[in-house]
Amino acid sequence: MKKSVRRVISIASLVAFSLGFVAVIKMTAADRSLKTCDGVNLIYTDEYRFVDLDDVKGWLDKGYGTYIGQRLDSIQLHKVEKVLNAQSAILKTEAYVTDDGKLNVSISQREPVLRFQTGDYGFYADVNGYIFPLQDNYTKKVPVVDGNLPINYPKGYKGAPRSEEERLWVNRVISMVSYIQDSKLWNGRIVQIHVDENGDLILIPRDGNERFIFGSPTGVDDKLSRMEKYYKYILPEKGQGYYKTVNLKFDKQIICKK
Repeated sequence: MKKSVRRVISIASLVAFSLGFVAVIKMTAADRSLKTCDGVNLIYTDEYRFVDLDDVKGWLDKGYGTYIGQRLDSIQLHKVEKVLNAQSAILKTEAYVTDDGKLNVSISQREPVLRFQTGDYGFYADVNGYIFPLQDNYTKKVPVVDGNLPINYPKGYKGAPRSEEERLWVNRVISMVSYIQDSKLWNGRIVQIHVDENGDLILIPRDGNERFIFGSPTGVDDKLSRMEKYYKYILPEKGQGYYKTVNLKFDKQIICKK
């Protein structure tokens, strides 16, 4: 067979394939215009379970309106995403429909790194300092900071800290806790962080009765270095329980009191 004839046949085959592919796309689009939504699929992109399927359905019923029984191509996916992204535990949503009649919702949830506890209620903060309420469905074990917090938000508040001063304090506490958790020496040894009446942070260790007065959440490396010196030099000499408080808040000083 001549090359020119083979070339004509190849081009004709390619055109036929392209026309067939376009026809399949048109048939799929046509089918989708006839199919209706009969349910929701929830896909998690992380390990957390703050949000469940009933939550998603409830938020969509309230914020979106009717979608069950609606044509798949009529569902406003951007509106679905906007409704769900407004929820405090959700960081990002991707919505799409499939030809099996399902509205699929893929969610990324906010990861709490810290829990602030004040009075009878608490709230989470993520790594960026975004504050959001505790969730009814799921609790993540994270470090807790309690006591006389210099931040005061109504129950259910979500969003960034409301002032620059509060933002700095929250972010510094998050950085301090992250430093402790990343440390082979201190991770697991400090079980509680309490805010005293004067605003000082008090570190409470797992072992022993000492209370370490940390002061503000600044100079973390230096203060923990002095805390290490206490355990290395002072504690072996005086014995467990000899001192009640160890003050680290003043530069280059370790002040121990019975």
